[in-house]
Amino acid sequence: MFNYRILDAALKRTGDIAVSAIGLILLLPLFALVAIAIKLDSPGPVFFRHARAGKGLRKFFMVKFRTMVDNAVRLGPEVTASDDNRVTRIGRILRKTKIDELPQLWNVLLGDMSLVGPRPQSYSYIPYYSNNDLRQILSVRPGVTGPTQLWLRHEEELLSAQEDPIDFYTSRLLPLKIESDKRYVGTRSLLKDIACVTATVAAVLKLKPKSEVILIDHANYATSAATSESEQLETAA
Repeated sequence: MFNYRILDAALKRTGDIAVSAIGLILLLPLFALVAIAIKLDSPGPVFFRHARAGKGLRKFFMVKFRTMVDNAVRLGPEVTASDDNRVTRIGRILRKTKIDELPQLWNVLLGDMSLVGPRPQSYSYIPYYSNNDLRQILSVRPGVTGPTQLWLRHEEELLSAQEDPIDFYTSRLLPLKIESDKRYVGTRSLLKDIACVTATVAAVLKLKPKSEVILIDHANYATSAATSESEQLETAA
């Protein structure tokens, strides 16, 4: 009996390599301009590298353009709200346009990540996952984008509206992310991944916060939003 999941995985990895390699080449001029802007804006390195849990809990360093002051991880929590004073001037632009995420194409090319998958999680929040959740979610490569990243792409605005952003993240938002990532892993397919990439590009180009994400005030509403967007992606696929 033919295993379509194996074919899907092979085609997915082939697509990851092709898109990331071509993307990195085409984006070199933009990367150069962003690097200059970052260096002129604030002291520190151009890139930010942070340890994340990859497939099978394998450690890798996710690469992004630096959007905060140097050594920001020592000056505050890993969770970032939109009004965080550690974010630099150019950093706010990069985060709004999601340009800061583009260096992750290098992680995709190396095989640490995929274009689409669960959001790579920091080791600081691994204790909030059950062993079964970790086993399921980390059975695949984490992604630059995915259903969870898509419907929570304005997470920073949501966190800034909370009295205690860290508590809100760990007690209410993170459990929803876990369930959403599990849903992705359990229902993933190449066609759905293509639909997710298309939806991500469309969402980034609009650059407007979605009211149903920003105005979330309880977990059930967020769950409804997550389910709705996931179903839309499945319909598009």
